Amino acid sequence: MAVKRIVTNIATDHVEDAKAFYADILGLNLIMDLGWILTFAAGEVAAPQISIATEGGSGTPVPDLSIEVDNLDEVHQRVLAAGSSIEYGPASEPWGVRRFYVRDPFGRLLNILAHES
Repeated sequence: MAVKRIVTNIATDHVEDAKAFYADILGLNLIMDLGWILTFAAGEVAAPQISIATEGGSGTPVPDLSIEVDNLDEVHQRVLAAGSSIEYGPASEPWGVRRFYVRDPFGRLLNILAHES
């Protein structure tokens, strides 16, 4: 038996609000639209992961989602241009990532991160 995929589901009455954030800001592709559910995906392949935590690191709250990007500065600028408030960071963390926290349109706390080289 093997886990093939893990999908995050976010409850909302307004799925259309996801397009501006997840597609326009984060650059994810809308791969399924059934009207009542939108599914976004990246072109990358990643191993399924689940993190269990007592805190988000550096004394921050545990985020609902962690999203790794290839250009943190670009995503940060898109978030600011969209009028979203940054709740933490950007910060370089002792475990080798640079990150910031922002809330998506549904109030979920997102940890947007990039590994430092």
